[in-house]
Amino acid sequence: MTHYIQEDAFITWRVAQNLLDYGIIGFNGETKVSASTSHLYIFVSCFFNLIFGKEYFIEPLLIFNSILFTIGTLLLAHLTLKNPWHKAIFIFLISILPPSIKISILGTEYGILFFLEMALLYYGFNKDKKWVLVLFPVLIIFTRIDTVIFLGIIFLVDVFWNRKIRWKYVLGGILGILSVLSFNWLYFGEWYAYTFTFAQNFDHFLTNFGNFWGMLKLPGNFNPVTIITLIFELLCFIYLIRQREKRNCFLWMIFVFGWMQQIIFISQNSLSGLYYWIPQLLLFVPVLIFVLEQKEKRNLWLSLLIVFYILPMAVFQTMDFIEKGNAEWNQHRRTSLSPNTNTSNPSKP
Repeated sequence: MTHYIQEDAFITWRVAQNLLDYGIIGFNGETKVSASTSHLYIFVSCFFNLIFGKEYFIEPLLIFNSILFTIGTLLLAHLTLKNPWHKAIFIFLISILPPSIKISILGTEYGILFFLEMALLYYGFNKDKKWVLVLFPVLIIFTRIDTVIFLGIIFLVDVFWNRKIRWKYVLGGILGILSVLSFNWLYFGEWYAYTFTFAQNFDHFLTNFGNFWGMLKLPGNFNPVTIITLIFELLCFIYLIRQREKRNCFLWMIFVFGWMQQIIFISQNSLSGLYYWIPQLLLFVPVLIFVLEQKEKRNLWLSLLIVFYILPMAVFQTMDFIEKGNAEWNQHRRTSLSPNTNTSNPSKP
């Protein structure tokens, strides 16, 4: 609708087109270079490109991403809620938050990634499916190498909570790291595609905190909406974990991961908003659960949440999409669909 597609998606689609045209994974023609942020998404994009053609594959791929993301929210609802009506409302509310809209329609690999991560938690750790513990870490790391943060946090919380080590999960993590590093070395001649420059002081964190921790960006470094959201998220999380529920383990997993991912990337001056989409969503999960499970004045809490938070955010994000959409569609799309254009590979923060 808005024609706004994330620039990283166009880079991946251009690499996928080059793979089909030249048999080479690269950004410019026959030059091998690890340009995309996701190896797995390159091959998924190739598949859709091959089936629907380079002029028509984008819409089916966006629908595919949206379906996988929705399934991921369903699995997250199963992990954290019992009442079927609560689950249905939860899926609706989380799906209209700005990060969810971005994940669904901006063309990046995060719809696939969210599904894989939630499926790992639900089928691997909740249902104890051994094959999931081995296979899904490989798929997750092959989707994005920085997901070692997610996998590591899950491992530490699980060991602390259950007082045991799931060795099949350890095997899956080792296989995942070895597979992506081996692929990079054998194909590109390098162990990893991107490096992160560590910040020398705390200034980067303070500068980026206001607009990257929360879901609503405002001009300037200070964002009161972010502060209020963070405090409310923390209070709701504390309220929920005081209850003796099986879901507490998963609440700890997603909440600790959300904090760690945000802190690491903000402090390293990572200015691409896509790094923060999944953490932003997961940190907001306790708020939705808290509101849905209120036994007194629940409708009032829900109405206040929708009217004063979710709807304004959805409207703001839609306006932002429309504003940026024209330039993204007309400029970056032409570049992605014209692999013969000698365009240098954009640098990554």
